[in-house]
Amino acid sequence: MEEFRRKLEHSAFGVCAWLGDKMGIQRSRVRIYFIYLSCLSLGSSLLFYFFIAFWLNIREYLREGRRQIGL
Repeated sequence: MEEFRRKLEHSAFGVCAWLGDKMGIQRSRVRIYFIYLSCLSLGSSLLFYFFIAFWLNIREYLREGRRQIGL
């Protein structure tokens, strides 16, 4: 079950997991709050989610580039 959760989090960008880790909140609570916020804001919080997912993805590419260069 843990393996399934890790694969799902990785394929779902890991935004809620990243936010939970940064803020010191349980990942499941962040997901629940995001679901509630999405319902209340009629889905406009998805823009925030995708922006953070894009930012995390770009950050990972930049880190990989630095490792290849040797910085």
